Amino acid sequence: MVQIDWVQKLTSRKFWVALIAFVSALLVAFHVGDNDIAQVSAIISAFGTLVIYILAEGSVDKANAAANQTIVTTQQKTEKTNTTITNKDAYS
Repeated sequence: MVQIDWVQKLTSRKFWVALIAFVSALLVAFHVGDNDIAQVSAIISAFGTLVIYILAEGSVDKANAAANQTIVTTQQKTEKTNTTITNKDAYS
């Protein structure tokens, strides 16, 4: 079974344009007025923009957290190495 990467789908502009086109075509088929179609399209666009922003910010926050963890780990290893060298010098 193929796994769908929903985060990738939801952050795709092509997905949102396809969704707007699909919904707009349905509204035209049911003889909904032009102004109503424009409003629905605007709402979908706004929602898509919000979803993309939230997911993008989450991705940036995740990358920053990973980078900060790497810095902390590197600092801890450096401190441990410095302590070991200091301890060896004390016994020399």
